[in-house]
Amino acid sequence: MNSRQRRGIVLLLLSGLCALGAFAGVISVISDVNSKVGPETVAYRVKADIAPYTPLRAAQFEKITMPERWLSPSAVTDLDAVDGKIAVTTLRKGSLLQTDMVVARPRLEEGEQEIAIMIDASTGVAGKIRPGNLVNIFATFAAQNDDEVDQSRLIVPNARVIDVGELTALEPGKSDRSSGLTEAVPITFALTTKDAQRVAYAESFAEHVRLALLPGDGPAAVRPGEGRYDLSEDKNR
Repeated sequence: MNSRQRRGIVLLLLSGLCALGAFAGVISVISDVNSKVGPETVAYRVKADIAPYTPLRAAQFEKITMPERWLSPSAVTDLDAVDGKIAVTTLRKGSLLQTDMVVARPRLEEGEQEIAIMIDASTGVAGKIRPGNLVNIFATFAAQNDDEVDQSRLIVPNARVIDVGELTALEPGKSDRSSGLTEAVPITFALTTKDAQRVAYAESFAEHVRLALLPGDGPAAVRPGEGRYDLSEDKNR
């Protein structure tokens, strides 16, 4: 074997060693990336904006995969978790679906029924009332004769809200006769038969029906004498 052949063999060996070194380097980089990223898992992303209180469906979300270590503990990895639930706030397109974005739709309890009435958005809702809230339902009645006085009454205390609809334009001729109300929000309550009758009566005959949001830590007790009010109570002080 002459010197040229020996140099060729040495170069081949060096090339082989370099190739092995490069391969080992690639394997090391891949291993390092895998160790930092970790295994992937399934998550779900919002396809398009979803309005608050909208019932959620699987078709509203797209399935994606991402490293499990980058996923927050509240991320939804199974769409069964949102079945039958509603959005708490507006879900923006591209947002990763989280469990704190949704809430179970309030359900009727034994002896309850649903009743919906239209409430002035500015004076009765103001964007703060949500499904599951407790509210007091007040109605104001005008005096029917000279022997009576205008009066405000607490129609139903601690009424449970189970749905809040969208702002709706009232049909011509059906707007509030005294305030000129042309837009309202449908609010659905879970009430007993007697309370549902009270609400239906107030909606039909009261001058106004308004809601008062109660604290979230429990129902408020109504003290004697707080069920109704008229101006004579202040005049007599």
